[in-house]
Amino acid sequence: MKRCVLMLFIASLFSSMLVAQVNADGLKKAQQMLEWIKAGEGENAWKECNSDVQSHVTAQAFSIMWRQLEAQVGKFESQGEWKTGDIGGSPIYYVDLKFANYTLQLVVVINEDGLCSGIHFKPAPAPQVSFQGKELDKTKVEEKDIVINSGKFQLPGTLSMPKDVVGNVPVVILVHGSGPHDRDETIGPLKPFRELAWGLAEQGIAVIRYDKRTYVYKGEAMTSVESFTYDDEVVDDAIAATELAKTLPGIDGNRVYVLGHSLGGTLVPRIAEKAGDADKLAGIISLAGLTRDFQETLIDQITYLASLNGKQVDAKAEADKIMSSLPQSYRDFQSAYNSVETAKKLKLPILILQGERDYQVTMQDFGNWRMGLRQNKNAQFKSYPKLNHMMQEGSGKSTPLEYNNYAPVAQYVIMDIVNFINGKLVQ
Repeated sequence: MKRCVLMLFIASLFSSMLVAQVNADGLKKAQQMLEWIKAGEGENAWKECNSDVQSHVTAQAFSIMWRQLEAQVGKFESQGEWKTGDIGGSPIYYVDLKFANYTLQLVVVINEDGLCSGIHFKPAPAPQVSFQGKELDKTKVEEKDIVINSGKFQLPGTLSMPKDVVGNVPVVILVHGSGPHDRDETIGPLKPFRELAWGLAEQGIAVIRYDKRTYVYKGEAMTSVESFTYDDEVVDDAIAATELAKTLPGIDGNRVYVLGHSLGGTLVPRIAEKAGDADKLAGIISLAGLTRDFQETLIDQITYLASLNGKQVDAKAEADKIMSSLPQSYRDFQSAYNSVETAKKLKLPILILQGERDYQVTMQDFGNWRMGLRQNKNAQFKSYPKLNHMMQEGSGKSTPLEYNNYAPVAQYVIMDIVNFINGKLVQ
């Protein structure tokens, strides 16, 4: 599981980013919220939030938030200037916060009553490095807007179709990692889903990518905090995308594949199981999919990130605090769901891909996939020595700082996916 630093994305999932009207004292209140969080004065911060935020974030979560951040991304170093922007026409207040290993952006919404109606940390944009990937080759690929209807949620998306191909083509549905993601799975200057979509389409394979429910609807994506699970966050929308794919002209309805990255890679067996296995899908692809216990993974990640600073932290205590901030229904689902055991029951083709430099989802997970599916003749596996969690090439220890620098999704990953779909993958 992932988005840039996994724990930050999980935490931000449950932070409401509800729109609000500008308040004359909004900037002052946003600055005060940051000071309370830095001081561990969670009760003060919580009391100044509206009921929507209070229902999603506890006073305790505010109290431990700063300590968790420093455990994950290093000691706080400096703060940028506060700025004002807007979301959907409503003003927000935001500031970049530089930590030893990463720069985060705090975004705060203050409503007309002077209360905080939204607050979350996210990776700060890297202005010095913009997206440097290639432009869309319109001679090979054409794109059009689509909408995925999943219950009461409408998710805008993009269909990338190969041009000048005779007959119907296979299609791949791209499923995001944890946290609120746009259709390109944008992290800083990286847009891995855009690159996958264009790369696959150039090889004769259509691709559907879409904005995640938690990206489009923010806090409203949780229709019920008491019952929110992976199905609500990821699975149901992915299944809705597969159903839409089968209705689109030019698509071979018998060759619908689902590719999940990070959390999406963990859940592709669940998506196939709930969709009806081979009756609905032609195959699944897990890209950096987690197999281990979620809390165990948090402990490993916190320990690893702290080691980059030469620090020692009580990783278990920090992981316990993160877990306690999640809805009980979400934790229960995490405990009950086992990606490998679910995959064992499937009859369809499975491809497991893993970067060997990935510190978020590790080679231990890859080994668990291989061991668990060793009797499955339909399962294939590939790992890549130079790649990190975002399928970027690099060397040495992977760190969150890599995600601030553009590097493309490795072309050989795209070609392995193409060969898998065409039945030509050689391990």
